[in-house]
Amino acid sequence: MPARTIAIVEDEQDIRDNYADAFRRAGYLVEGYTNRAEALAAFARTLPDLALLDIHLPPDAEGGMELCRALRARSATLPIIFLTNYDSELDIISGLRLGADDYLVKAHITLRHLLARVAALFRRQEALQQAAGGEEEVEVGALRLHPERFEARWAGRLVDLSVTEFEIVRALTRHVGHIKDREQLMKSAGIYVEPNTMTSHIKRIRAKFEAADATFSMIDTVYGKGYRWNGAAQR
Repeated sequence: MPARTIAIVEDEQDIRDNYADAFRRAGYLVEGYTNRAEALAAFARTLPDLALLDIHLPPDAEGGMELCRALRARSATLPIIFLTNYDSELDIISGLRLGADDYLVKAHITLRHLLARVAALFRRQEALQQAAGGEEEVEVGALRLHPERFEARWAGRLVDLSVTEFEIVRALTRHVGHIKDREQLMKSAGIYVEPNTMTSHIKRIRAKFEAADATFSMIDTVYGKGYRWNGAAQR
């Protein structure tokens, strides 16, 4: 398989170069950009295999958020990771609601940990693509899941889920009505996320289904236990 291309959008050159060197040593191709406009111009020509975004990209205080929004509009499946100094719960929730697959805080993560998270994301993507090739469409009530295209439809309406969100929904619907705690849900979905990140993913998934159907109520939060796809509410 050709080397994967990682785009690093980070305004501080020393930090960007440090990440780039680590990824190149790990066998990746790396593209570096200092701001949103520069990155958008490059992405208009071709998308990378993964985008690693800072949030603060001068002159925009939240240029990374806008860049994530633009990338998600182009591709629902492109892996996107925020790597930033912004560590408030609101920032984390906002980043994940825009469609990021992961949200990492610079002060809390080593280069080795970052490389492991990126490698795990690529492995999951490859495994899903290979497995999806032989899978048929899944039907659960008004929900239709097409694994090969990572496509979800609710009552006929397209719900634009990221790969991570798609796998969470698929994990929840494998055993309708069964409660899955965070560890069980991660294992079933083949992902690893922090506790508050899982909560944000669930909120974003709900919001996307509610945009397609204001009466959507299939995902229950069972406080202290986990989440379930509510079989009693099947349409």
